[in-house]
Amino acid sequence: MFTRIATFIYGVLCYLIFFGTFLYAAGFVGNLIVPKSIDSGVPAPIGEGLLINAGLLALFALQHSIMARPWFKRVWTRVIPEQAERSTYVLFSSLALIVLFWQWRPMGGVVWRVESQAFSIALYSVCAMGWLLVLISTFLLNHFDLFGLRQVYLFLIGKKCTPLVFRTPILYQHVRHPLYLGWLLAFWSTPVMTAPHLVFSIATTAYIFMAIQFEEKDLTDFHGESYRRYKKSVPMILPLKFGKGKASELTPEREAKSA
Repeated sequence: MFTRIATFIYGVLCYLIFFGTFLYAAGFVGNLIVPKSIDSGVPAPIGEGLLINAGLLALFALQHSIMARPWFKRVWTRVIPEQAERSTYVLFSSLALIVLFWQWRPMGGVVWRVESQAFSIALYSVCAMGWLLVLISTFLLNHFDLFGLRQVYLFLIGKKCTPLVFRTPILYQHVRHPLYLGWLLAFWSTPVMTAPHLVFSIATTAYIFMAIQFEEKDLTDFHGESYRRYKKSVPMILPLKFGKGKASELTPEREAKSA
């Protein structure tokens, strides 16, 4: 029983760290409220800033993708309890972001600046919608499963954690990756695009499209033909259909969590 309680407490702490990191990320990217944001501080020399920031982004990308791969999970769960695997993934992702926030180097330079107050408000609104879309997308699937709470709770009460049924609710009927669409809106919608913000946005956009390839390969391997039909019927990021079918015709069997 001690192991179950300890694992549950561990999962809750990992979730709280994640949620605090998520909120800080919104302030970091938007230059709002937080003590250190993407543009705050004394600008570093351009070469130093690019090198350090690229390393921080690469660290997050490698951690986020490698730990999400099925082969890594199989090896990793020989070291840690299977019930804590998702919570540990969430924790390591949060820590990688915290390091990025801590060591990020501003570089100065403005790429664009919107002078219109109305347009600025519109861009801030789209940015806020992006963050909200990220959060909503997780709840449309299963927020607590995605971030490890469901697994540790079921372990606490002595129930087996069975995979969730794969669903394509609401937004997932229109795009395969509404969560990633939310990130893109949040990262690019700003009335003042500085050089470090542009570096961040370009790097994370490149990572998102790379991650989608890995994720969809895992999903195709797992679901087979049902996911191939889903890919053919539903656009990847933008809700624009060109001769695609209806997602409601698809019945994929299970959900696979990957990034």
